[in-house]
Amino acid sequence: MKKFLVHAHESVEYWELVALRDEILRKPLGLVFTVEQLSAEADSWHIGGYENGLLKCCLILKPLAAGELKMRQVAVAEAAQQQGWGRAINAFSEQFAKEHGFTFISCHARESARIFYEKLGYAIVGDRFEEVGLPHFRMEKQLA
Repeated sequence: MKKFLVHAHESVEYWELVALRDEILRKPLGLVFTVEQLSAEADSWHIGGYENGLLKCCLILKPLAAGELKMRQVAVAEAAQQQGWGRAINAFSEQFAKEHGFTFISCHARESARIFYEKLGYAIVGDRFEEVGLPHFRMEKQLA
């Protein structure tokens, strides 16, 4: 059974989420997190997805303006990919956002994930751009 938890910045669980993000999103690109990057996450919600106590996926929700969140650093453990974890953590995050008064969510989606987000109701806004050396799209969704 999939279970989702929100963790405090710099908690033990937070560091487990950082390790997963590092493994899936950073190491393949030869990147490492800086102290400044991780410190800047203090104002965000850190969500982990678990099954039988094992971390399967994670993401960050960062408040931007009134009613708006940015979804960041979505990562699914390699062994858990193609098992619905991305859809499930997205659904949990959207419900969490609505419960906290947010009506709009955006993300910078890697080009390789564009179709995934489109299937979840996100729309591309603007032109393709490069971030961390990869093509990305700004994608947005109005939360009902």
